[in-house]
Amino acid sequence: MSLTLALAGDTMLGRGVAEMIVRSADPARFFSPGVRERIDEADLFLLNLECCVSERGRKWDAPGKPFHFRAPPAAARLLGGLGVGCVTLANNHALDYGPEALLDTRDHLGRAGIRCVGAGADETEARRAELIPVGGLCVGVLGVADHPADFAASPTRPGVAYADLMTGVPDWLVEAVRDLRERVDIVIVTPHWGPNMAQEPRPYIRSAARVLTEAGATLVAGHSAHVFHGFEPPVLYDLGDFIDDYIVDDDLRNDLGLLFLVGLDDTGPLLLRAVPTKLEYGRTRLARDDEWHWIRDRFTRACGELGGAVQEQEGELVIELR
Repeated sequence: MSLTLALAGDTMLGRGVAEMIVRSADPARFFSPGVRERIDEADLFLLNLECCVSERGRKWDAPGKPFHFRAPPAAARLLGGLGVGCVTLANNHALDYGPEALLDTRDHLGRAGIRCVGAGADETEARRAELIPVGGLCVGVLGVADHPADFAASPTRPGVAYADLMTGVPDWLVEAVRDLRERVDIVIVTPHWGPNMAQEPRPYIRSAARVLTEAGATLVAGHSAHVFHGFEPPVLYDLGDFIDDYIVDDDLRNDLGLLFLVGLDDTGPLLLRAVPTKLEYGRTRLARDDEWHWIRDRFTRACGELGGAVQEQEGELVIELR
């Protein structure tokens, strides 16, 4: 028995995107038919929500923090209408408007029927996995972030599930993965790790990924760099960006991304389909022509450096594993 998991990276619905959501939360306004059709093929859709969803709170006061992202409550309806089943909040924007907005985010998502991991009212809730029944299988999802340390939840304070992965994978996270593996068929660990605009995973990230898979993760799907990285089964080191209003780096091309569709069973990934996308201002569509070729070349090179071979099939980039 197997399932298809859709994975998208950093999803920023604040700032200019938030202004668009206030006018309309119709998914068709933000995602082209081709993107939505690919998502509809999946049994479960998981992404990294890189903003809070709230009308309350005040900006997190931290030296050197330049960006604060907050989306209106309608953003939860947008995600629900898109078919998102679970998000991770373990990232460096979950507390952009403080604990009040973080807790609002969980509430709004819950009302839209969307599960969330990686942040909560206290350390226990932030570290708690979601167990999701999907087509006769049970999928466990864990979210964790390696930055910033001041966002870390405590036994008495809201925040994110924080782990300083540069110093190694902490025992609590290893045990959480092992325990989850005993209770579910498929374990997805989704870490927010590493610096922005990194072209490849840092050595400590590759080391952490090995520890997580050895502990029992069926698939590790990371994010944070804003550009996609290669696939080294069963690890997608960085999913890149999914929607935003960001300035584009002319060299790294953070406006060119991938939507991932992974077929997997309890033993691991069976097939990876990477769908090239183009991020415009607050709207994501399928990539075309030179955009598509640029993505193909970068993903093929990134996977090749990790020992993987990418094939082209009907406009998608495919890695067959079994």
